[in-house]
Amino acid sequence: MTVVRKSQITPNMIRVTCAADWIKTLEPGIEGAHFKLFLPRVDQSADDFARQLDDGPRPDVRTYTIRYLRVESGEIDIDFVDHGDAGPASAWARRCKSGDVAGFAGPGPIKLSEFYADTYVLAADMSALAVVAATLEAMPRDAKGTAFLEITTPEDRQEIDAPAGVDLQWIVHPDPHQPATQSVQKIAAMPEFSGSVQTCIAGESSMIKQLREEIVNKRGVPKTDVYISGYWKIGLIEDEHQQVKRAEAAG
Repeated sequence: MTVVRKSQITPNMIRVTCAADWIKTLEPGIEGAHFKLFLPRVDQSADDFARQLDDGPRPDVRTYTIRYLRVESGEIDIDFVDHGDAGPASAWARRCKSGDVAGFAGPGPIKLSEFYADTYVLAADMSALAVVAATLEAMPRDAKGTAFLEITTPEDRQEIDAPAGVDLQWIVHPDPHQPATQSVQKIAAMPEFSGSVQTCIAGESSMIKQLREEIVNKRGVPKTDVYISGYWKIGLIEDEHQQVKRAEAAG
């Protein structure tokens, strides 16, 4: 796929729009689905990158979320947390320009395919804003609940077309290298859940572990009604974090 636009949508978030004819064949309404993004090397030509995708070795690859999909024009929007040039995905997002290329594999399933709860509880750090925002925008307009959205600066707040009955609580967590605790504390302080509850929660692994304990083990929300996933772990790159997740799942 080819980069067609890029914008700095907030101080710490870059949106890259990519286009390809095959995007016109995707199913509409899959915003929030994850996919694998394959990244070319600095100054690598499109032809050489295409050969590498076919013949190997595998390029750098990271997991991202479809923020917006426009099937009719064959475009997807991908939001990147701006980490500087330390990681391959952030570095690519910072340097890419119109005409550059990247690879796509997927997509996976959307996180909430049905909405039937009396109450929704959502939480995300900046790595997961795209999946929670897409979920909020797909919800029935009469949905009710609360979303806890952790951002690095007040200016990182985004416009999200959430149902009027869902309270968006923006929480400033200025140092993403330190574990976030505010969402955990706020959800733990919520009144006892009544009726059916669905969740869409994603972010740093330590936050996810605590929220899984609170929501599933303490409050008894059925696992079938819970999407809760660790997207990254402080101090680990994605490949290392995926190894930890697989080991924990196997144990």
